Formats: sequence, C-alpha cells, structure tokens
Amino acid sequence: QQRLEESGGALVQAGGSLRLSCVASERSLSDWNLAWFRQAPGKEREFVAALTRSTSTHYGDSVKGRFTITKDNFVNTAYLHMSGLKPEDTARYYCAASQGVYNPTWDAEYDVWGQGTQVTVSA
Repeated sequence: QQRLEESGGALVQAGGSLRLSCVASERSLSDWNLAWFRQAPGKEREFVAALTRSTSTHYGDSVKGRFTITKDNFVNTAYLHMSGLKPEDTARYYCAASQGVYNPTWDAEYDVWGQGTQVTVSA
C-alpha cells in the first residue's frame, strides 16, 4: 500500500524559500498523479500544486510564479519548491497521490495522503 511522508516544513521569514519533500513508500512515482494541498487553522483545505502522470503541472492562483512542483522518480520523491514566501502561506502542507484523476485540483480525487508538514512564515 502506498504511503507518503512529508518533510521540510519550518519557520521562515517573509520573502524566504523552502523546499518540501514527499517520499513515497512503494512503486515508482511515474505511475501516480501528485499534488500538494495546504490547510491553515480555521480554513478549508486549499489546492497548491499538482503534477500529473502526463507531467502537466497546475498551480493555485495564490502561489503561481512562486511555487514549483517537481518529482524524482528514481528516489520516489515529490518536491514543492517555495520562494517569495508570505505570512499567508502559513499552513500545514499535505502531499497527496492518486493513480487516476479527472481534475487534479480537487482534493477528493486523491486517495493517498501524508500526515503533513508545518510551514510558518513570519512577517
């Protein structure tokens, strides 16, 4: 059974950068659609970025131009490269995966989730 584990979250100043990692336990990531979502306290889960099996990428409007999703199939790891961080990016970030998606921005499309990693951006 596929499992995901995120890491890389930290406290960072506004304008800074972070790279989140998502390691998959089994099977090459080339078989999977991948995404990052985030959730801040008191708010709904928000789509951040997706990388489909066909290698197309999708980004939430609030992160376009600042965040990049990539993956390394050889080490079964997906990444979220974040730059120009803002206090409103503060949230718990979750990695998600699915072998079939219709709309890669919908969280309901993903059936494998990690436990999340906390990103806090100070002003």
